[in-house]
Amino acid sequence: MPAVEAIIDKSSEVAPVPVVAQAPRKKLARRPGRDYSQALRRMTQGVFVAVNAYLALEFYLFVRQFESGGVTTSISRPAGVEGWLPIAGMMNLKYFMLTGRIPGIHPAAMVLLFAFLLISFVFRKAFCGWLCPVGTLSEALWKLGRRMFKRSWALPRWLDIPLRGLKYLLLAFFIYAVAGLSAEAINAFLSSPYGLVADVKMLNFFRHMGRTAAITLSALAVLSLVYQNFWCRFLCPYGALMGLTSLFSPARIRRSEPQCIDCGKCARACPSLLSVDQLINIRSAECTACLECVAVCPAKGALEFSLPAKRRLPAWSVAAGIALLFLSIVGYAKWQGAWESRIPDAVYREYVPIASQFQHP
Repeated sequence: MPAVEAIIDKSSEVAPVPVVAQAPRKKLARRPGRDYSQALRRMTQGVFVAVNAYLALEFYLFVRQFESGGVTTSISRPAGVEGWLPIAGMMNLKYFMLTGRIPGIHPAAMVLLFAFLLISFVFRKAFCGWLCPVGTLSEALWKLGRRMFKRSWALPRWLDIPLRGLKYLLLAFFIYAVAGLSAEAINAFLSSPYGLVADVKMLNFFRHMGRTAAITLSALAVLSLVYQNFWCRFLCPYGALMGLTSLFSPARIRRSEPQCIDCGKCARACPSLLSVDQLINIRSAECTACLECVAVCPAKGALEFSLPAKRRLPAWSVAAGIALLFLSIVGYAKWQGAWESRIPDAVYREYVPIASQFQHP
């Protein structure tokens, strides 16, 4: 029996568990002062929303004076509404590249497209994160949804990636359509009744919205409550164009491994769902330079928006740079007479009351 007891005792011994050495926890060198990047970004967004609201009201009053049979015009047409005509902007940009001449119809659409592309090149896709009114609305919706439901949902990776490709397919379709047009065809299209009042038809789309459009927009709004930036992430071709342009930008979010304490706050804060905490340089076309990841980072020098050679770009320089580029380009266009459409009031007086009759040629 002693031999059996010895066997039982030996078999019941627990093998020693190997001890895995863990890397020492990094000491936090806390960032000094408060971060004002998000307050500054929200202020910039608010200013641009207010500008667009003012342009919309002015354009609505401009259109109404012709719909009401006004003989004289007391309200001038705000050329800035052409920022809502991105296809006209693409057409006019190609027309300018082919002919070297400023188009006479909707030139501001081309000027604004160029301004937003340049901003996206210099400051990555900052147009989407700092200026775009639709992007601002989308951000407000998902943040409202997070307060309502205490969380935001994310699609599984196998579905998220192909859905993100939809906006690039839409962009490819528009580029293909514009690429096949000659300068003469572009001029003929924009000079047609449809092209002349394309801005009026855009306004009427929202004023006299059909059931299908209303249901579609309502569905997008609901989806935006539960999924971060649903429209921007999956469907916006304009954002896709800005994102592709931003790939060539020298500016980007950069993470310093020695200073990073691996807290993961940056990845959780990123509205584009990027793995900021796992990367050194954020090169993704989805990055909107919103700086939310930088704002929540507690470690000094761990995460910064910068140019090569660690030349840091603080939030105030981004806001000032965007304003400088935008105002300089628009101001130069006005000075060169490349801002206002050369469409007589008589054309609006004739075409605005019957704008709904014009179909895409």
